[in-house]
Amino acid sequence: MITLNPVRRALVPVSSAAAARVGGPNYDEFQDDDEIGAYIQANTDSILRVTMAHADMTTPAGLLPEGSDAALTRAAANMVALTAGDLTRTVEGLLWVVEMIGPSRPGVRQIGLGGMARTDEIRTANTPAGPIIRNEGVLEEKARGRAELIERTSAIVGTVNSAVDDATGAFAEALEQYADSRPCDLAVEDERATWHRVWLVTEGEEISVLRALLAAEPRAYVADGNHRSAGAAMLGYAEFLSVFFPATTMEIKPYNRLVDVKPHGSAEDLRRLETSFDVRELEGVDTYQPAVSDKIGLYSAGRWLALTPKPGTYDAANAAESIAAAIVQRNLFSEVLGIPDSGDVRLRYVGSNRDARYLRDRVDSGEYGYAVTLPAVTMREFIDVCMQDGLMPPKSTWFEPKLRSGLVIALL
Repeated sequence: MITLNPVRRALVPVSSAAAARVGGPNYDEFQDDDEIGAYIQANTDSILRVTMAHADMTTPAGLLPEGSDAALTRAAANMVALTAGDLTRTVEGLLWVVEMIGPSRPGVRQIGLGGMARTDEIRTANTPAGPIIRNEGVLEEKARGRAELIERTSAIVGTVNSAVDDATGAFAEALEQYADSRPCDLAVEDERATWHRVWLVTEGEEISVLRALLAAEPRAYVADGNHRSAGAAMLGYAEFLSVFFPATTMEIKPYNRLVDVKPHGSAEDLRRLETSFDVRELEGVDTYQPAVSDKIGLYSAGRWLALTPKPGTYDAANAAESIAAAIVQRNLFSEVLGIPDSGDVRLRYVGSNRDARYLRDRVDSGEYGYAVTLPAVTMREFIDVCMQDGLMPPKSTWFEPKLRSGLVIALL
């Protein structure tokens, strides 16, 4: 059973036009602070002035150290201005229905229910029966950064996005029927031509019906936002901002890597690769993004290689170890390139808002030595890891479309 409570006091844009100005991409959709700063300069009302205040280049001080007291002070001031401004209003006691429809998946309605989920329902060592299953290790420093932003701004901006089984389809059907019953309150198109539509649910009976539908789900799998939930829990908060989607409407896309190690291209390197992989050079190929789970792409020195992990190089019965990102980390980065830690600064994680051509060009420019393209994790693989209480390899799932940030904010 999953509990979803209404947001007691929510901040929302006053109109769709305001939503276009206030809303913004999630912080993880940017490659660096320069990109964030450029976006803020072009979108001066964006919620990124709060969530990524250190890169708010519209201020005289310019770029600040992320997480610094000065950056948090700036975030708090920007949150006060947003709350007091004429682009937003407060609404008490709401759930919301959100729908995302984009050109990459014509005909697919990704629709979910948002509100406040309970931190004591997150599955941990202390709550092993918790129905909300995390599948990613939580770094204390990263969670503390989320907690400090919540505390200083007195608001929860970032949502935790989770999948539910919805085995009968009743959850999705009810949300679609609700959305079709009246015009949406907010509609905004993002940079990738995906439409985000929001219905604010404040009527008591409607809230009860939707809550009951979600409560019938036996479990949920955290797709995005493990550290956001951990940040709320770290502060001792009973609830965190969350949206639950039927798993059948969600899509995972590839999460690739750039490696800041200059290749040697020696026969020794190739021999070491062949210890764990069958290696095939792809002649006449411009880019290579594997479509099946047993293939991995490697680009360096102007050529693409297709790597197939050899039997015995991973435990096929272990769902987490079978994910391509885990295989690459162990058998390529650690064994061949000498990078044993997935948090090593020489590894750069690149989501699917950048394609294989982008990775190839960064290698050709000399900025990086290798590009690694990985197959997308399937929803079945993702759920299998959760059901084994395993942890996904870091940066292995890129759920898309990404929920637009700043359309519903919980004020504390």
